[in-house]
Amino acid sequence: MARINPYEAYQNNSVTTASPGELTLMLYNGCLKFIHLAKQAIREGDIEKRNTNIQKAQNIISELNVTLNMDIILSQNLRSLYEYANRRLIEANIHQDVSILEEVEELISELRDTWKQVIQINRQRTHLPVESVRR
Repeated sequence: MARINPYEAYQNNSVTTASPGELTLMLYNGCLKFIHLAKQAIREGDIEKRNTNIQKAQNIISELNVTLNMDIILSQNLRSLYEYANRRLIEANIHQDVSILEEVEELISELRDTWKQVIQINRQRTHLPVESVRR
């Protein structure tokens, strides 16, 4: 009988029950995690770890990019930012450049923080009493 890892079960459950907004937030956080690990790998001189983590960050950015609703004008701007971040990750990988990773990390952090605020505002609006909505 296979043993169930409680952490894996929790992680799997949190993904399958998350709203689309929460999934996007998870993707941003995952991207930041892999950028951090790539920076650490560069400092340690671990080429394989650097490459693997940068590719994971790129995969997340690609996923964020392909899920954009291009009927929304904001999505066109986000697509440009995602494509820029992806190009910079390629450059960081080629040149083993921590400063480029920090630049992308800052960009993704800003997007993540903005997205987090949107989720919070949306939650507040959906939990307003009916009387507040009518005003």
